[in-house]
Amino acid sequence: MNTRTRLGVAAACSVLVAAIPVPALADPGDDARVEVTVDIDEIEEPGILALTVAGNAVTLREDGSDLLIRQFTGTLPRVTVTDTRTAAEVPAGASWAVLGSSSDFTGTAGQAPIGADHLGWKPRLINGGDTGLVSEGEEVVTVLDTPTQPGNNVGLVDQELLISTYDSAEVTGGAYTVDAGLTLRTPADVAAGSYRSTLTLSLFE
Repeated sequence: MNTRTRLGVAAACSVLVAAIPVPALADPGDDARVEVTVDIDEIEEPGILALTVAGNAVTLREDGSDLLIRQFTGTLPRVTVTDTRTAAEVPAGASWAVLGSSSDFTGTAGQAPIGADHLGWKPRLINGGDTGLVSEGEEVVTVLDTPTQPGNNVGLVDQELLISTYDSAEVTGGAYTVDAGLTLRTPADVAAGSYRSTLTLSLFE
């Protein structure tokens, strides 16, 4: 590179340097504030269909025995079905039902068991709401009884209806309550002693 060329480059560089702005300096103590806002919506929890029972045990007492049959009665703790869903959350055409079944009564001292077919119930609707679409199940009597309806002397061996509706969408937003009279009937010569059974209640939709 010759001297003339080098001078030309230097001159160009001096123009570029002169074009760079000098940053402004803030005065000490100056403040700048930015307000930050946000709107947080409440979380909308989906509704639920739930089953609750007012107690977890019932003791049957002897009542109405005769020379051939010993009879023991009690009341199922109140069962409540609560539906907090909106109609839009209910599947189209849905219905719900609570079904119950019993295990055999097992003797605590080795007595022969008493079959679940010896336990019957008679559901009683306490609060069915205003729609008329919630109803209690039919009576189920024991294997030792004469049927009160065709074929209902089977006891609580299989799942039997306690409470139900055929239109879930029409009964949303409510709570529906039922209990049931329980009856255990055994032969008069049943072995004395304590017996235990489990009555299982299940909610289906």
